[in-house]
Amino acid sequence: MQNTVSIKRATQIYTPRLPEIAHFVNGEHIDQTGTETFDVVDPSRGKTIVAMRLGNDSDVDVAARAARDAHPAWAAKTPQARSELLLAIADTLASNSDNLQQLEALNCGKPPNVALDDVESAVDVFRFMAGAGRTGSTIPAGDYVEDTTSLILREPIGVIGLITPWNYPLLMGAWKLSAALMAGNTVVYKPSEVTPLTSLRLAELAADILPPGVLNMVIGTGVEVGQALSKHPEIDMMALTGSVRAGMSVASTIASDLKRGHFELGGKAPVIICEDADLEHAADTVTEAGFWNSGQECGAATRVIVHGSVADEFTQLLAQKVRSYVLADPEVAGEMNLGPMIYQSHYTKVMDMIKDAITRDAEIVLGGNGDDSVGFWIEPTILKVAIGDPITQNEVFGPVVTIETFSDLSEATDRANAVEYGLTGSIFTSNVSTALKVSKALEFGSVNINTHLALPTEMPWSGFKHSGYGRDLSSYALDDFTRTKHIAIHY
Repeated sequence: MQNTVSIKRATQIYTPRLPEIAHFVNGEHIDQTGTETFDVVDPSRGKTIVAMRLGNDSDVDVAARAARDAHPAWAAKTPQARSELLLAIADTLASNSDNLQQLEALNCGKPPNVALDDVESAVDVFRFMAGAGRTGSTIPAGDYVEDTTSLILREPIGVIGLITPWNYPLLMGAWKLSAALMAGNTVVYKPSEVTPLTSLRLAELAADILPPGVLNMVIGTGVEVGQALSKHPEIDMMALTGSVRAGMSVASTIASDLKRGHFELGGKAPVIICEDADLEHAADTVTEAGFWNSGQECGAATRVIVHGSVADEFTQLLAQKVRSYVLADPEVAGEMNLGPMIYQSHYTKVMDMIKDAITRDAEIVLGGNGDDSVGFWIEPTILKVAIGDPITQNEVFGPVVTIETFSDLSEATDRANAVEYGLTGSIFTSNVSTALKVSKALEFGSVNINTHLALPTEMPWSGFKHSGYGRDLSSYALDDFTRTKHIAIHY
C-alpha cells in the first residue's frame, strides 16, 4: 500500500463561527468539572479545530436533574404548543444553514452537497414531527367491558438520555430530538466527542426557543458520560445511534434498572443484483449509495452479490462510474467529491480491513490506497472477494464495496441474511415476483427494490438482529418515545 492518493486541495479553508464549547444545562452554558481534554480535529487536514474539556458523572447529574425538573411543565403543554416550538427550531436551523453546513463540513470533512443535505434533512424532520405529533392516537375508545368505557392515553416517558454518532452529528440528533421532544419528553444529549460542533450549535439555537431544562447537552466520551447517563436514576430511557458494541454496552447497563432502550446500530447492507437487472441503473445506484459520506453510513450499499452471468459487465460498469469520484477538501465544489475518514483511528481500521482482505486474495478492481500524512484519506475501493470472506460479514464503514457472485437466488438470499446485522438491503431485478419474494425473505428492517437508501421522513428506519430496535423517522418514532395508559371508566 503506497501513499499515492490524489487529493484536490482547497485554496481557502472554512472558518465558520464556532459554538461555545461547553455543556448546556437548564438553558445556559456551564463550566465542565472534568479535567480530561479532547481535541476536535479537522479530518481533511489532520489539524485541531478546538480543544475541549470532557464531562463526567457530576455534569450528567446536574443535567439529568435539570431535565427532570423541566419535565412536568413540558409534558403538560398541548401538542400544538410543542409543535409550534419545534417549527421554530426548524426555522432557525434553516436560517442558519450556511453556518451549520460549514461546521459539519469542517468537523466531518463532508463535501458541500453531503453537508447541505444533512442540514436540509434535519430541518425536514423537525417539521415533520411537529405535524405528526398533533394527529393523536389511532386506538379507538369504546366499551370493551359491559358498562365500562375504555380510553387510551399516550404519555411521554420522561427524561431521555440521547447518544448520537460521529458520522451524522446534526442529522442523527435531529431524528431523535424531534420525536422525543414532540412526544413531551425532556432530554440529556451526549453528542460524539469526535464531531460535537453542529450539536453544540443546535443547543445554542434552541436556547431562545425551548424552556430551560428541556434540552440539555453534556460533552464527553461513551465510557464516561454515556455510562453515567445509562446508570442515572433520573434517566427513564436511553436512545442511541452508534455501533453494535456501544449499543450492547448501554443495553447491558440499563437492563439492571429496566430502563427502556431505543437503538439504531450498525449495518452490512447486501445488494442482490439478478441476471435480469438493469445493470446501468444498478451501477449508478451502488456508486451513490455505496460511497455517500465516503461510506461512513450504516445503510451504505457495501456488499454486492451479483449473478455470475452478469458479474463482469456489472463490475466494469461500477468501476467506470466510481472512477469519477474525486477526493477533495470540503470547501471544494463538486457533485462527485468524497471526503476523508472522520478520525485517525477509524482510518486505520478501514485500511487494515482492506489490507487483510487483500492478503486473503481479494482482487483490487479499483483503489485500495490510503494517505494519512495530511488528513485521513482513502480512495474509493472496489474489491472482488471470495464467498464468506470476513470483509463481507463485518461493517467496514468506509469507501469500500465488495463484489461476490451467486448462481442460485435462494443461495444469494441466504448469504445476504447470514450476517449479524439487519438494517437495510436491496434487490435489483425486472421481475415483480422475484422482487417481492426476496424482499419478504430478507431479514432487514428496510428493503429496497431497484433502489437503495430510500429514506423518506414519513417511513420508519429501524433494524433487526444486532442492528438494534427502535424506530427513527415516521410517526412510529413518536410511539417509541411514549408509553400507553389504559383508563377504564365504569358507568
